[in-house]
Amino acid sequence: MAVEVVWVPVGAGERVSVVAVSGWLYERVVAAIARRRPRRLVHAALVVHLPPPPGRDESARGTWTVEMVPAWTGPPGTAVAVSGPVGLKVLGRSRWFRYEVRVRPGVAIPDVAYAVARTELDEGDERAGLLLACTSDVPQLTWGRPVGTAGMWNSNSVVAWLLRASGHDLKDVRPPDGWRAPGWGAGLAVGARSSRHLPRVLGIWGPASRVH
Repeated sequence: MAVEVVWVPVGAGERVSVVAVSGWLYERVVAAIARRRPRRLVHAALVVHLPPPPGRDESARGTWTVEMVPAWTGPPGTAVAVSGPVGLKVLGRSRWFRYEVRVRPGVAIPDVAYAVARTELDEGDERAGLLLACTSDVPQLTWGRPVGTAGMWNSNSVVAWLLRASGHDLKDVRPPDGWRAPGWGAGLAVGARSSRHLPRVLGIWGPASRVH
């Protein structure tokens, strides 16, 4: 496999999770408006498996994780591809109201042990490398704000955008049965417009490996 989509329950791994509680309330409001039963919410992240750059041991494949997280979690500025505001654009001046898209080699996704499903995509190293290269082009939209009628922009949107913009076949990529990934549709909608302007991937994988 070259790319894995890892589906982790919202708020997994926390004994008392504000994220899980707020997500629970949000889903019940949305479900009531849509007149359907509430579903459990899931958060998507990416694991990318690639060979090392040319000239190194080809038997050792590298692993990269890609995830959108609040900027105040972990050391500031660590392996950040892009950053954007949370809630309102003006609030993004504060680190407490910013998110970061982090691309990290050899680092496991937090709470990966709680994953309820994984979707494997094997469309070759070149396309997987293109996905990593696209991380520097993720739209810096406001987390939590609607994107037209496609839903709000959030971490699921970033994963969907990267997969769509890098040209992956997504016909079988969806949240596991009984779960919902808010923001997934927003990422697909924006990614469809972005896929016409893809970067070319050079010999070294990662965000710095792209040219226009």
